[in-house]
Amino acid sequence: QAQLVESGGGSVQPGGSLTLSCRASRSIFSESAMAWYRQAPGKQREGVAIITDRTTHYADFVRGRFIGSRDDAENTVYLQMNSLESEDTAVYYCNSGAAPNTWGQGTQVTVSS
Repeated sequence: QAQLVESGGGSVQPGGSLTLSCRASRSIFSESAMAWYRQAPGKQREGVAIITDRTTHYADFVRGRFIGSRDDAENTVYLQMNSLESEDTAVYYCNSGAAPNTWGQGTQVTVSS
């Protein structure tokens, strides 16, 4: 069964850091592209980063603060989030290019003083 499981969220103060993980079932872990999205309360889901086997593309609002990476042997992608801001508060999801309609439960990130 296709599955995505996100973890690593939590509550941090502005300026803090968190690292999110997303483990995908082998059937949908794409060697071409995995992505991170987020959805803040009352807002639409938006793309954060796309992680390919060669590079990572970032949304402008996280570039220079977030770092995406992947471990193909573990079917896992990561999102290291630094210099967190209150505007980063959201539920974070990962997604596979091989199964774009499959979503996990997400992981909550709350940035607040």
